[in-house]
Parts: sequence; C-alpha cells; structure tokens
Amino acid sequence: MAGYEETYRRSLDDPEGFWAEAAKTIDWVRPPSRVLDSSNPPFHRWFTDGALNTCHNALDRHVDGGRADQLALIYDSPVTNQIRRFTYRELRDRVARFAGGLRRLGVGKGDTVVIYMPMVPEAVVAMLACARLGAIHSVVFGGFAPNELAVRIDDAKPKVIVSASCGIEVTRVIEYKPLLDAALAAAAHDVERCVILQRPQARAELDPGRDLDWDEVSAGAEPVECVTVAATDPLYILYTSGTTAMPKGVVRDNGGHAVALRWSMEHIYDVAPATSTGPRPTWAGSSATRTSCTRRYSPAARRCCTRASPSARPTRARSGA
Repeated sequence: MAGYEETYRRSLDDPEGFWAEAAKTIDWVRPPSRVLDSSNPPFHRWFTDGALNTCHNALDRHVDGGRADQLALIYDSPVTNQIRRFTYRELRDRVARFAGGLRRLGVGKGDTVVIYMPMVPEAVVAMLACARLGAIHSVVFGGFAPNELAVRIDDAKPKVIVSASCGIEVTRVIEYKPLLDAALAAAAHDVERCVILQRPQARAELDPGRDLDWDEVSAGAEPVECVTVAATDPLYILYTSGTTAMPKGVVRDNGGHAVALRWSMEHIYDVAPATSTGPRPTWAGSSATRTSCTRRYSPAARRCCTRASPSARPTRARSGA
C-alpha cells in the first residue's frame, strides 16, 4: 500500500476509483457498476446497483475458502470464568440455524430485530443471523433502563426482540427479563415475539403468549442460506445515547459498510489473515464496544479471530457478561 499522504490524497481526488478498487476485495452477488451516487447531496449513496450479503462475507466465504476450521470467535469471560471457542464452520452453522428459527417466527428481509443481550456468543449469533436473513438488527445495551429500551423499541419497531434472562457484573446478577417486560409495557409498539436465552445464573419466567426459549427456537429449525440484499439496504441501526435529546438512530447499509470495514482492517488496523505457520491475528472486543456492530463484522471481513472479553469492572455504560 502507498504511504498515508498518497492514499489520503487519492481518496479525495478520485473517491470513485479508490472505493471501486476496495470493493473488489469482498464477495458480491451482483458487483456494482456504479460506485457513488451524489445526485441528492448531502445524501450520497454507495454501490447503488450492487447486491451482496454481509453474513456471507463474514462467515460463508471463509468456510468456502478453506478456513472452515480456523477460529472465528473466542469468548473469554473472567466474570463467569468461562472460555468458549468457535471455528468459522461452527459459527456459520449456529448462525444459519438460528436464522432459520427467526424465519419461523416471521422475520424476513427488511424486518427489524432488537438485540438486548449481555456480551455472550449468542449476541454475535443473533446479529449475524439477522444479516443472513436480510433483516435489520439494532443492538441495545443489555441492562439498559426500561424507559430507554422502550424509546428504541418505538423507533425501530422490531418484529422480534432477542434477549437473555440475565447479565452478570462481577458477582452481581442483573435480571434482564423484568427490565424487558417493563419496557414492552411502556412502549406503544407491539412486539410479536421475544426470544430469551436462559442462563443458569437466573432463569426467567416466560410469557407463554409471547416469549420463546432460545434453544427451542433453534431446535429443529432448518438452516437458511444467505439472502441477497441491495448494497443500499440497511444492515443495522445503532442509537446515540440520547443524553442531549431523543436517541438518534444511525443506519448503516450493507454495501458501503462491508467495503469500508474490509479496507479498514487491512490498512488502518494492519490485520492480516491467519497463516498455517504464523500467529493467529486476534481482534479484542470489550463489553464497552459490544454495541458497536462494527466490532463484530470487522475481524471476520479480514479472516481473523474475535476475542470477546466481558469486563470484570462494571460501569453504567457496560453491559454484563
């Protein structure tokens, strides 16, 4: 790669050529013929005639490309004293099956799913499952206050909410289900279904008319293939804190997001794919960054491993383990 000044100058002088070259490093179902649409400034759109799937670029392409048995995700929690490891094949299979479970609940392309979970591997599975279906996900800090969650529910209007029975901060167990129930009671939008990951530290009482156990949703579900979406279709909504006004939802689309992340991992973070002889590149994601969905997709875009390590130090901004 050229030096910083040369690269920066080219990105300004020839943005279409610069990002057209970057776009060649990801998999497309339909490669874009147009890079930048500036017909309605300041609302510029990227790769408007392209089509792809972000989950494919995060998982399937690496399984198909001979890296099925390479580690994709390490869950290393000092809070629960637990380590879990997932290869690309294992993670792909879990995601495909949970996506099948969500599809049975009526979730499809363009629908929204709110994810209100602690920093556990299932949160990653839920995000990628939504992307696999072409659904839009919105991650909300696990343990967020009911009124804050209700505001985001009313804005995102999810068909399904994926949550957990509890989160853990050091030795303190935070039950999520009462918070979720209070948020749903306060929200004007009616959520059709809630999928609850039951954890051994505190099991939740499920509403038989609305709530489903995570394991039951996945059990017997048919794994689904990746759904093709337009590059301009939304991937996720990430809300601001709302400390100065109502929370604002930042929408990231699939195409521009995938291209920019793939480029950033190589050229900004200097992350290279693992080799058979060299050290395994690892991206560390703390609980403080869990809600930035970028942290999940970036490492996979560059064929490296994510190490998710929930913090043992609780703060108001951190979700539990």
